[in-house]
Amino acid sequence: MTTTDPIADMLTRIRNAIAVNKTSVNMPHSKLKQQVANLLQQQGFIDEVKVEDVAGFKRLVLTINRTGSNPRISALKRLSKPGRRLYSDADKLPRSLNGRGIVIVSTSRGLMTDAAARRERVGGELICEVY
Repeated sequence: MTTTDPIADMLTRIRNAIAVNKTSVNMPHSKLKQQVANLLQQQGFIDEVKVEDVAGFKRLVLTINRTGSNPRISALKRLSKPGRRLYSDADKLPRSLNGRGIVIVSTSRGLMTDAAARRERVGGELICEVY
């Protein structure tokens, strides 16, 4: 199964896993997905990111929350889409929930949160919003 927007597919898988109270979710691996997942882990939205090799194909395994605890993600929203890309300058980057959430930005220096992009004075493509 090939999707035209792998990041949207990743966010939907996470959203669906949270909706049915799963603690982890599996998906096909890509470097971009792994970078997004690592940012979510660094910001405390998910617990663990693992890459597994299954029958010669890499899979990304995300542990959303531990058994018995609630997920820390309330909403995931894809901002830039294949048909409509959204770009922003460093001084015009949107704030998610007055700073309580994050916006993941793809910059010339790699993926980073909106706060890090503001600090480094660099803009880029708005990937997704998480809170």
